[in-house]
Amino acid sequence: MRYNFCTLFDSNYFSRGLSLYNSLNNLNIDFHLYVFAFDDDCYSKLRNKNLINLTVISLSEFEDVELLNIKNTRTKAEYCWTSTPSTILYCLKKFNLESCTYLDADLFFYNTPAAIYEEIGPASIALSPHNYTPIYDQIKTSGIYCVQFVYFKNDTEGILALNWWRDRCIEWCFARLESGKFGDQKYLDDWPMRFNNVHIIKNLGAGVAPWNIQKYSFINNSQFIENGDNNPKVNDLIFYHFHYLKFQKIDNFIMVSPSKFKLNQFVEQQLYMPYIYNLITNEQDMTIHTSHKIVFNKNTIFRNIINWLRLKFKKLSLFRLINRLIYKSSR
Repeated sequence: MRYNFCTLFDSNYFSRGLSLYNSLNNLNIDFHLYVFAFDDDCYSKLRNKNLINLTVISLSEFEDVELLNIKNTRTKAEYCWTSTPSTILYCLKKFNLESCTYLDADLFFYNTPAAIYEEIGPASIALSPHNYTPIYDQIKTSGIYCVQFVYFKNDTEGILALNWWRDRCIEWCFARLESGKFGDQKYLDDWPMRFNNVHIIKNLGAGVAPWNIQKYSFINNSQFIENGDNNPKVNDLIFYHFHYLKFQKIDNFIMVSPSKFKLNQFVEQQLYMPYIYNLITNEQDMTIHTSHKIVFNKNTIFRNIINWLRLKFKKLSLFRLINRLIYKSSR
């Protein structure tokens, strides 16, 4: 089976998008990734790499009149969300695909997605639930399902849902909760009732993320069990969603702000650290040496203030010394 995927990102997310591609390429599966490059720099970088199993699509090829008419009314992030259903629809029609799955650019695959597609079977549409840990339940604001992995078959029901979703996103797609809507995501909430042949993905390995990883105990970096299960089943981690990950290189430290959600040390060391190194490897303007230490930022607000002050007063040697001592103390 060939897996057809599409994603979108700009040069700011280039390293994440390339890591997504590399993770798929390392699985030794038959796949093709269609990338919508949301700025010229991203497009040029991808074209110059001549990656196999990847087609890069520029904005000039992709954007139509309806998208261009509303582009200036959205922020960059909002316009990306607005464009999501249009990218899937473009791929199905332009390349005459049997099916296409949209992936967020900050996903990383650890195992083949074959089990997901076996579960989807003949369905026209497949959605992945957020599967929140109870203390992080954000269904009311962010929706039941996550746009991270959305599957559509090129059939009547799939195209009907895609056209409906595209029209709604062009009408309204903003980073705020309003009248039961939020971005492109909460539109999915009623799809099992609104459309036919919709499948809700049950595989726990499809969509492990910072908002649900507290439910699981990891055996290794690609397998886990569900906490509290009297007869625990070993689940393969198919993909992880590195949502809200921020990092920066400061002297000999890589400062990481993984998320606002609680992560244990195993997850930080076995999932986040390799991924961070992967991102830095993909950054053409960053280098990393064995002397660099990855430090997880436990107090994001405080660290951000320190980072801002450091940049503002970087010429003050005393402040640089104090700043360095602060970071070294966190090792």
